[in-house]
Amino acid sequence: MLTRRFKPRLRRVARIVGLMMLGGLVTFLVLRGVQSMRGEPLQPWHKHAPDEMSRRAVDKAGWEDYLSHEERVMQEVWEKVTQELPESARVAVNRYYENSPLHAANFGMDWNRSFVMMPEGPPVGAVVLLHGLTDSPYSLRTVAEIYRDHGFVAVAPRMPGHGTTPAGLVRVRWETWAAVVRLAVREAVRLAGEDVPLHFVGYSNGGALALDYALDARSDEELPMPTRLVLFSPMIGVTELARFAGVAGWPAVFPAFSKAAWSSVVPEFNPFKYNSFPINGARQSSQLTRSLQRRLARGEGAGGLPPVLTFQSKVDATTSTVAVAQALYNRLPDNGSELVLFDLNRSLVLGPLMRRDAGLAVMQALPPEPRSFAVSLVTNAPGESGDVYVVHTPAHGGPDVRRALGAAFPPGVVSLSHVALPFPSDDPLYGFEPPEPPEFGVNLGAISPRGERGALVVSLGSLVRMSSNPFFSLVEEKLSEAIRADLGGTDSGS
Repeated sequence: MLTRRFKPRLRRVARIVGLMMLGGLVTFLVLRGVQSMRGEPLQPWHKHAPDEMSRRAVDKAGWEDYLSHEERVMQEVWEKVTQELPESARVAVNRYYENSPLHAANFGMDWNRSFVMMPEGPPVGAVVLLHGLTDSPYSLRTVAEIYRDHGFVAVAPRMPGHGTTPAGLVRVRWETWAAVVRLAVREAVRLAGEDVPLHFVGYSNGGALALDYALDARSDEELPMPTRLVLFSPMIGVTELARFAGVAGWPAVFPAFSKAAWSSVVPEFNPFKYNSFPINGARQSSQLTRSLQRRLARGEGAGGLPPVLTFQSKVDATTSTVAVAQALYNRLPDNGSELVLFDLNRSLVLGPLMRRDAGLAVMQALPPEPRSFAVSLVTNAPGESGDVYVVHTPAHGGPDVRRALGAAFPPGVVSLSHVALPFPSDDPLYGFEPPEPPEFGVNLGAISPRGERGALVVSLGSLVRMSSNPFFSLVEEKLSEAIRADLGGTDSGS
């Protein structure tokens, strides 16, 4: 009797709650649509998305087929964007202007494109290198060169939607990226053979793709299992806000609100990376990382994976350092994996502005010692000279080993960042000590501007983030150790 009496009331409450939620969603979408009409207008590179290969087409294609289609895509960008620029966009700061010093087609090598590096002699191994979201194969050029010098063939595919126009990310799907990973593996194995080590290097979103492939290879005998995964700032964690990123783009179905498909519309001054960011990019990355976390959390988790070597800044505004520890490392088998963490500059005196607890969350997320994996912490101490040292905690316990790295944080640098880790300090584009003259028209990592807002055509904030790694020598050391270990202690390189 009590249930019958309350059922109508519960239905009324449910209807009211449902109507309130619907009203809230409609209000949000209207406000989002109105907000999107403000700011900079969309330019040709925000409107034209070149015709990329579909997932099914990629799965049927060979490497040369993919490169041929990539050439057509680049030609399409030339014809539909570069040649159609309005006069107002024909300026030096625009990478799509053919006379700009930032125009990649004018360089000796357009690093927006897929590339293969071959060693001097017969390959002793193969490596597949996967770049990050909004990025291009350029981001792993230096790492590819390290592998090549050790006798590996290096295959770095351009992910669909990247290296062309930011509009390419408006309609791409992460499953197509996964298909390109499989294609790159087929080419790497063809060039190097099946009986040599196969490494994967993944940067940011590329790290998620590398891990996704390795999880697939556990149950698919047709997919070669990597001998080792090397991850830079892997996108394994996802914020709650990113889960609902796609909703913010819904008003874009109406032409008047087309800018709602974008979270930022800014000048494109980087020759090898988008500055503007479409919401679908965040949505696809969110879907990929959520899929990874579900797969790692159920069943055998990370069991059966090869050794994983990860380089991660303790403070990372793009991905979750805690997720790297909890979702991946705490589930890895005892297989010789290592986590390399870059700490804040603890010697920098900024008084109350410095968060001394920053970066502690990832250490708290690690299991207590002894662990099944090694941890190397790159750090310094308050009150000391500022020289950086490495504290190595071996797997299975044992005393920590501390050694000087012979390097220090550059003056005024608070920490590394999500984007900095795979770039040495002398990187021509992102390094804070680049060679002269500029190889790519600008040295983005060497600019440290101070002044009033509006003085530059780009925001001061876009130039503040640390973009290269002053401790890249440790990265090269760890990579060389991993390569030699998988080659049985010797290799044909330096």
